[in-house]
Amino acid sequence: MRRRTIKIGLSARLFHPEPDATGIKTKTLQVLEQSIAHWVMSRDVLVLMVPSVLQDGMLIGSDIRVSDYAEYLDGLVLQGGADVSPMAYGEEPLRPEWAGDRVRDAYELELLHEFIEAGKPVLGICRGMQLINVAFGGSLYQDIAIQRPDASPHETPDYDRHEHAVSFPADGLFARWFAPGEGGRVVSIHHQGIKTLGRNLAVEAVSSDDQIIEALRHTGRSFVAAVQWHPEFHRPGDDRLLDCAPLLDAFLDAAGRRR
Repeated sequence: MRRRTIKIGLSARLFHPEPDATGIKTKTLQVLEQSIAHWVMSRDVLVLMVPSVLQDGMLIGSDIRVSDYAEYLDGLVLQGGADVSPMAYGEEPLRPEWAGDRVRDAYELELLHEFIEAGKPVLGICRGMQLINVAFGGSLYQDIAIQRPDASPHETPDYDRHEHAVSFPADGLFARWFAPGEGGRVVSIHHQGIKTLGRNLAVEAVSSDDQIIEALRHTGRSFVAAVQWHPEFHRPGDDRLLDCAPLLDAFLDAAGRRR
């Protein structure tokens, strides 16, 4: 392996112990989704999942902190998964099933803070974009279909086969990164969405049909960008879907400069 291989951290999906369960389901599980890891690894970088320390976890004889990961790794990807809790942006859940995962919220917000403080690039995918928006003071639609009944479907039972078109503002970075820079079709699997934009965030893509925000970036010096869609589910050779290699290359280029 080359000496200067870029090292990218990937946040974990959390599965909490289930009541009355047996076996492995009595334990806290921290996992990554294979497709997102393989998408990042397609550029010959090392991907390492960053574990969280949960309420039921134990650290024995260790002084390791999240800041140590931010110092050691070259960049961070916040992957998709459970809803962001409405309580993270000052609201009560409209339905019990939209309560989200406050433990994961706290873990990923700390990760995001430490990597930004270290000047390391961050890329958010789906939930990751929503979390970044909330971290900078923004809010979310708890459910697009209910709170934006005029919106097009953003998730269906087709799961990773559901897609819709996005467009890029002409003056944005995405329009420069992507060719021809106008947008394309993306895989969409989300029922939450950005309602109010966070501080110092700029819109980089919107859904072509209903103008729901689909990508953003931070306007500061550090690379912080995110997309609402799932580039890891864009099937190689499928010309109908947007080729997201320019986004991955921009992120890894920023990670390489921060080594």
